[in-house]
Amino acid sequence: MTKSSRCHRLAVHTQTTKPLSLAAASAAYAQRGIEGISVWVEALEGLTTPQAKQIIDDFGLQVPALVRGGFFCAASLSERESRIENNRRLIETAAGLDAEMLVLVVGALPGESLETQRGWVRDGIEHLLADAEAANVKLAIEPLHPMYAADKSCINRIAEARQICDALDHPAVGVAVDVYHVWWDPDLSREICLLGTKNQIFAFHLCDWRVPTRDLLTDRALMGDGCIDLKRLRREVEAAGFQGWNEVEIFSEQHWAEDQNAFLDQIVERYNHVC
Repeated sequence: MTKSSRCHRLAVHTQTTKPLSLAAASAAYAQRGIEGISVWVEALEGLTTPQAKQIIDDFGLQVPALVRGGFFCAASLSERESRIENNRRLIETAAGLDAEMLVLVVGALPGESLETQRGWVRDGIEHLLADAEAANVKLAIEPLHPMYAADKSCINRIAEARQICDALDHPAVGVAVDVYHVWWDPDLSREICLLGTKNQIFAFHLCDWRVPTRDLLTDRALMGDGCIDLKRLRREVEAAGFQGWNEVEIFSEQHWAEDQNAFLDQIVERYNHVC
């Protein structure tokens, strides 16, 4: 099977193959014709940005995203300002990697109203707009499943992310649609269409929801091993105008314990037949 038919528009997140170093992951992806690598900040540990970029360039890979920025929610103004500064540094890192976007997991603070927190998120992103525009790096808000509403993300539906995008009304701000987090939403199809009207779908993340789920964080399933209608969701985002990368993002203790080369072979096969 040819490279293009197997891996067209396929990218893999470094966290999917967590046991591999950036260099080992880059080599393994390129060997299989996977052309995109979305880089988690953890994969950069011990490397300068130029060193990481050289590794990625040596294998001819492109970088859809740097993951993750955000985490805007904190009780004190000084801490919120510090987190904005950290995001500015991450935008610089993303630009240094030639990443298309910085993915934002927005954070949450237990005990504070979700409405207040969403205001912090909107304000935090607004402070980053000039930096993102100057660096030619997009900011992709990623809604997380409601199980994370208390302490990881006050943005849990596409509607809430879209409302921030509309309020800021800036071409650098959009949404990362992760099937794991949004497949359950009864308004999902409508929201995808609404995002499409303003070209606000920046990313599309693939995995599956295992039944029963053994761990809410580290038991994501390989595509086809769960209950999400992946083909339908891909058709919907593409009908809404999305033409970007299909990024495989799987956190799985089971798969991390396996041979990562065999796991990547499965990812390519499932991408070709299930998605």
